[in-house]
Amino acid sequence: MSDSRLSASSAKRNLGEDVYESIKQQIMSHAISPGARVNIDRLSRVLDVSQTPIRQALARLESEGLVEKQPSVGYSATQVLTRKELEDLYDFRLLTEPWAAARAAALRTGGTRESLETELAKIKDIQNAHPEDPLKTMLAHDARFHDLILSLAGNEVVRSALDRTHSHLHLFRLYSRDRGVDITVDEHVGIASAINAGDQPAAARAMREHIESSRARTIQMLQT
Repeated sequence: MSDSRLSASSAKRNLGEDVYESIKQQIMSHAISPGARVNIDRLSRVLDVSQTPIRQALARLESEGLVEKQPSVGYSATQVLTRKELEDLYDFRLLTEPWAAARAAALRTGGTRESLETELAKIKDIQNAHPEDPLKTMLAHDARFHDLILSLAGNEVVRSALDRTHSHLHLFRLYSRDRGVDITVDEHVGIASAINAGDQPAAARAMREHIESSRARTIQMLQT
């Protein structure tokens, strides 16, 4: 493939990713309200792109459960999790993620500390660089951090099962007013420290407390 074709292909991928991120951010921040119809024509005008990358982005967002498509209606943003759905999701995470943290501590290698410290350093760098957009920054870090621990635990079945819930996308839709960024980062530091020390009970406990803390903050937001 020629350099010009490579450049065109790369530009097309970058455009598609930019459109996807833009629409996702509108859904996450409730600029597109839960349940609201997604107007493809309006997005095409606002983003100054054709409808093709928008439809591709919506298909991707549909697979993540952020939009739904209805015959003769089109796409709409999905509703945020109900209280029951929220509780079920947290129960599932409590069954799996404390175990994963303990397992990561048991299996730690020379690269474990480096990978965790790299991710924690990354969130601080991004916070300093983009303080105006904490939701997007925190969402990306939180998903990467938890997926990293699942990877370090070495069980791809558990990792895949949690990935299919898209839990971080749906939970962070509830954090449009108070995202708890600093609290979450501090809790992540505690989890990483326990894993790096090879302390399995402490790693499981830190992860359990982190998930319970997130549950309490989220439920509080639902009640206000």
